[in-house]
Amino acid sequence: MKRIKQYLLSLLLLFSVSLHAEKITIAAASDLKFAMDEIVVSFKKANQGEEVDVVYGSSGKFQTQIRQGAPFDLYFSADIAFPRELVKEGFASGEVVPYALGRIVLWSASLDATKATLSVLTDPKIKRIAIANPKHAPYGKRAEEALKASGLWEKVQEKLVLGENIAQTAQFVETGNAEIGIIALSLALSPELAKKGGYWLIPENLHEPLEQGFIVTKRAADLSLAKKFVEHIRAKSSRMIMKKYGFVLPEENPTK
Repeated sequence: MKRIKQYLLSLLLLFSVSLHAEKITIAAASDLKFAMDEIVVSFKKANQGEEVDVVYGSSGKFQTQIRQGAPFDLYFSADIAFPRELVKEGFASGEVVPYALGRIVLWSASLDATKATLSVLTDPKIKRIAIANPKHAPYGKRAEEALKASGLWEKVQEKLVLGENIAQTAQFVETGNAEIGIIALSLALSPELAKKGGYWLIPENLHEPLEQGFIVTKRAADLSLAKKFVEHIRAKSSRMIMKKYGFVLPEENPTK
């Protein structure tokens, strides 16, 4: 009889948890892939039974999708300008929260990028250079700015291979579809890429800052799980994960 009571009690607790469980869907810039995955794992440990799905992609495309009614509860953008526009247009439940500053690097799996500079891109031996599409990917826009500031933009046009987002750009270089590329520092520091190649940090005075920010969307205004996640992303443990992947925290932003 005692065992039956314990079994029924367990079922009751399980049923109670499932009744209160919530789910959120996060749209996150691809440069966050490894950092956000770790942050979500730690969040789920502290909030068992709750469900968090993350979709990674281009910040610009996510902005368009939110305007069109995509079911995202939080939106993390590699360019803070995108969520700021959504706030003005009424798609957010509050103000934009700055969370980090990103950096771009020259990365290669087949060349020694640690000793390179942008001028190496004009080398005839280099046939294909990967960057994210500047039209909708913030890292691609900053790559374009850095190449223009260095007087190389026109010279490397025929070599450029455009990724839909910064993760796909890194994949082009990783798989040999481009000898070298301009990618996010956060990806170059990931365990997956760090063991395959090296990087050279592109001077930040060659491009505009990669200031990043997030919003809770209007549809998630009353979701308690979304508020919990915001508290978690602001916690020291999450901030340390961001730093591990090369992100500069807002209070450490040297441009302010």
